[in-house]
Amino acid sequence: MKHIFTIILSLFCLSCQAAEKSVEPIKVGAERTAEYLPSLKGKRVAVLANHTAMAGEQHLVDMLIANGVNLVGIFSPEHGFRGTADAGEHVASSVDAKTGVPIWSLYDGDTKRPSDEKMQSFDVLLVDMQDVGLRFYTYYISMLHLIDACADFGSKVVVLDRPNPNGMYVDGPILDMKYKSGVGALPIPVVHGLTMGEIAVMAQGEGWSKKCDVQVVRCENYTHQSRYELPIAPSPNLPTQHSIYLYPSTCLFEGSVCSLGRGTDAPFEMYGHPNYKGGEFEFTPRSVAGAKNPPLKDKLCYGVDLRGVDDEAVIAAGFNLEYVIDAYRNLDMGEKFFTRAFLLLTGVDYIKEMIMAGHSATEIRARWQDDVKRFKEQRRPYLLYAE
Repeated sequence: MKHIFTIILSLFCLSCQAAEKSVEPIKVGAERTAEYLPSLKGKRVAVLANHTAMAGEQHLVDMLIANGVNLVGIFSPEHGFRGTADAGEHVASSVDAKTGVPIWSLYDGDTKRPSDEKMQSFDVLLVDMQDVGLRFYTYYISMLHLIDACADFGSKVVVLDRPNPNGMYVDGPILDMKYKSGVGALPIPVVHGLTMGEIAVMAQGEGWSKKCDVQVVRCENYTHQSRYELPIAPSPNLPTQHSIYLYPSTCLFEGSVCSLGRGTDAPFEMYGHPNYKGGEFEFTPRSVAGAKNPPLKDKLCYGVDLRGVDDEAVIAAGFNLEYVIDAYRNLDMGEKFFTRAFLLLTGVDYIKEMIMAGHSATEIRARWQDDVKRFKEQRRPYLLYAE
């Protein structure tokens, strides 16, 4: 009997191994060239892209040029085409040294709406940027600005989709539109669970963007439960997968007096302040590439190191207010703990109010559960991948 059990167990293990091997790798939209390259023949093409727009081993721009596409311009989002600029930093327009194609910065400090001359110079816009699935991550906002502009000029938009590394859950309050800003453009939760392609489709369906000819080239072998490891850091201060998982929660420190580790080798994976009491962990933010003038620069901070928290535990906790509440109570500064950015990031009044009133993270979380439930139903018709 024991022998038979051993055989059955062995067969089960072999079948599990076979199942694991049979899982096909995820193929991003840019790699599915048969879905979009033929339609670009004879068209003037522009792209909205950055350093993450890789089609296999080649950058999208280089691949398009190699395939004879008439590429007339490159729109670049926050952090620039090369993805090295600071958050919100003005980036001048330039020319791509390798291809000679002009780069039109959407963060040049002038306007986020391209000139009529630029909009009239192309027929099709390709969008390819690696998003991380947060309402306050700005790449989707740049896409929506250009979809609106393309609608005005009758241009087609093709979104080359990529997986959402935080796409396995939905959490957080829905933006109160009185707090609409450059870090929040749509009435969606903090963690919305959508890919860039799904945002584009939902924005069209819900009337959040102007009606436009929008096509999405989907990813292959991706579902919203896929654990997608980003091959390239999407922006300078999200260098690791762990930082991307923590980002929904630790980004709230951008709206506080604390440091979240900008100017260290682990941004978004720690938090602290010179007056934080009882913290055995210490760090000093410095001026570094991608964080030239970080909060609390050159000041010794005490606080909490989150690098040892397990990824799955971070994901299970979701949009987690415990870190901010801990720092708020520890520093005992009252309202001075917060800056205006806190309201823009959370997108609602009640989180700040409830923290100041002494409520726990669990009590505050209960406030947005009905919003999350409604949003999941609202987004369902627009999902391009299995939940």
